[in-house]
Amino acid sequence: MNTMSDVGAILAQEAGIVRLLIIDSIMATYRADFTGRGELADRQQQLNQVLAAIKRLAEEWNLAVVLTNQMCSDPGATMSFVSDPKKPVGGHILAHAVQTRLYLRKGSGEQRFAKLVCSSRFAEQDAGFILSEGGVADAD
Repeated sequence: MNTMSDVGAILAQEAGIVRLLIIDSIMATYRADFTGRGELADRQQQLNQVLAAIKRLAEEWNLAVVLTNQMCSDPGATMSFVSDPKKPVGGHILAHAVQTRLYLRKGSGEQRFAKLVCSSRFAEQDAGFILSEGGVADAD
């Protein structure tokens, strides 16, 4: 939890300058440090504490927060004929902590797709885009 204190100290020093906090692969460390079902409860409890600290920082400093996550295959999904049998790592703790979830995937060639999977403000929808030298552009 010291890392969140360090982030808070940086935000205090740079008050008003930082508006976006990006945490790449929030679950990577937890998957490496906590292995097996026997440690699942401890992992989820620690994850919940970190997510609460992130939320406090976001509210205190008026930050937008972007978390990236890992996906894993869901063997049970093939029994229900789901077309994409992947699910995000982190369980219900992570799923309930975020307000909006996007699922990004690669299409053919340079095309990419973003699917709004869960949002308290918007309906589920898909959008195609490409990454170009000029940045993000419509796929059309």
